[in-house]
Amino acid sequence: MQDADKVFLEYVVKALVDNPNDVKIDRTVDEMGVLITLSVNPADMGKIIGRMGNTAKAIRTLLRIIGMKNNARVNLKINEPEGSTRPERPMGGGGASAPVSMKTVDQAMEDLKGI
Repeated sequence: MQDADKVFLEYVVKALVDNPNDVKIDRTVDEMGVLITLSVNPADMGKIIGRMGNTAKAIRTLLRIIGMKNNARVNLKINEPEGSTRPERPMGGGGASAPVSMKTVDQAMEDLKGI
């Protein structure tokens, strides 16, 4: 069965999302292996990515296992929906990207005493 990876991905993703009719999966094969491109409703992106990307990592791992079973290298690309924005994350190392209103431990303890 050539498209076992696509069938598996469709089953898993449609079970996770709130808008299963918006799930689109494209599968291409070239000399590098199989590339599966996934598009979902923007409201469902968080469910597919998961906390710290763990759901996406798990799906990719399972797809690679299916690929190994079929002697193929399978990669998953998750398309970012148009108009989506990523939250600003502070960069490592402090400096100019550090938040302006940092509290000291003593200030934080004083705030907790009021609770």
